[in-house]
Order: sequence, then structure tokens, then C-alpha cells
Amino acid sequence: MSHIKLGKYNQLEVVKEVDFGVYLNGDEDGEILLPKRYVPEGTKPGDILNVFIYLDMEERLVATTLQPYVQVGEFACLQVAWVNQFGAFLDWGLMKDLFVPFREQKMKMQKGKRYVVHVHLDEESYRIVASAKVEHYLSTEKPEYQPGQEVNVMVWQRTDLGYKVIVENQFSGMLFHNEVFQPLEAGMHLSAFVKQVRPDGKIDLELQKAGARKVDDFSEVLLQYIKDNDGFTPLNDKTDAEVIYQTFGVSKKTFKKAVGDLYKKRLVVLEEGGIRLV
Repeated sequence: MSHIKLGKYNQLEVVKEVDFGVYLNGDEDGEILLPKRYVPEGTKPGDILNVFIYLDMEERLVATTLQPYVQVGEFACLQVAWVNQFGAFLDWGLMKDLFVPFREQKMKMQKGKRYVVHVHLDEESYRIVASAKVEHYLSTEKPEYQPGQEVNVMVWQRTDLGYKVIVENQFSGMLFHNEVFQPLEAGMHLSAFVKQVRPDGKIDLELQKAGARKVDDFSEVLLQYIKDNDGFTPLNDKTDAEVIYQTFGVSKKTFKKAVGDLYKKRLVVLEEGGIRLV
């Protein structure tokens, strides 16, 4: 006999049909209702359904075929649907909103705003709850990443140094401002590359892979920029490095390499006053 994984997907067998839905076999947890509006057409007893299990208003186990934005054990950036005297309720894509008790908020959550949270089961009440105290739920183990390894990250918060991110749903990482050439917001999911894992287990990341890949990527960026500016840019290898950095967020060396790359491919011509598309 097995227990249901609350707040996660479960593969369960349909045991009987009723007017208001079907009942699924939850083993030790008894039969679990999948309300009629979520029952896939043609479902019959004996079918195995992939359903998400959570608690209804009466705290009973209930199944849904809707896909929540987050499962238990994961981090996500969610919007506050409403607030009452007990806490805030986040929209996580299901009928019943996700509860964040006041003690799990860093600052008082406001309706309509989005916050990065961790979703877990509350030990005492066995309810699914979320917490904005994200740092408490990040792994304290030292990650086994190699420099240059590609990882998935979610943007967590902006700081003076850069952006704190959550790496692969478990570790704390940092993208420094000088590595970021696009607007980032909390909740964005990105691919990043490990620069180094520090002795304290924190991970320094970059959005471009060091070295060769950067020039290829940047020459495409530069080509697009020239196209977007009517096929000409006054920027060239005499331009001040600071201006190049402010425009593209790359070093003059990377810029010159990309110009050389485009010139070799005969995509641009170099003129006195700048670079022109062929």
C-alpha cells in the first residue's frame, strides 16, 4: 500500500463513476474525487489517469487534471490573488489558491504583486503552503557542478552585485551585473553557465559561455543591430571602449573580434565613418 504524493502528480486508477465525477484509487488514503469538469472524455473504470492531488476547501484530498504552475518541493514566482487576516493567497493555476501564512512572508504581500516562493507541506497541518523565505529552502550541500556546465536558473531577486538566482530548483547562484545584457525580472527562467562554485557552495554564473561561443553569439547580435539601424552603425574599432560597453555590454576586444568575423564572412564593409551592411 502506498501513500498519495500530496501537491504532486500521481498516476491513479479510476475505480467508479458518479454523477459529479469519478473516484480514483488512493490506496491508504481512500478514494479521491476527480470532479466532473476535469474528467477527460471517454474515461472509464480501470483507466489510469495522471492527476495532480491537492486539498479542497474542506481539506479533503481532491484530484485535478489542470496543471498547477508549481508542485510541492519547487520554487516559483506567483501572483497574489487576495489577502485576508491569516495571510496571502497565490494564484497557482488551480481552483483553490495557494496559502502563504504571515509568518512565511518577508514583507506584507500585496494583492496583484508577484513573489518568488517555495512550495511545501506544512508539517503540522499537512496543508500545502508557500513561503517567501526562500533561503530557508535552498540546499546547503555543495553542488557538484563543473565550470562551463549549463544549468537552468530562475531569477530570484536583484541586489547591488547582480541577480540572485535559484539553480536547478535547489541551489543559490549569482549572475553579476556585468554578465547580464538583457532586462531580467523575478521568475524568469534562463539557461546559464557555471563560472565557479565557491567554497561556501554559492555558484557564480554567466549567461554566455566563456570564450569562443561569446564571439559567435555577439557577431549575430552586432549584425542584427546594424540591420535594425538601417544597415549602418557609426561604431567602429576607433570607438571608445566605454561607448561599446554601454551599447552592447561587451568589451572592445569582443566587439573588434565580431567585426572581423562579419567582415571575413563578407556581411559588412568597413567605411571611414563606421560599419555598413553589404
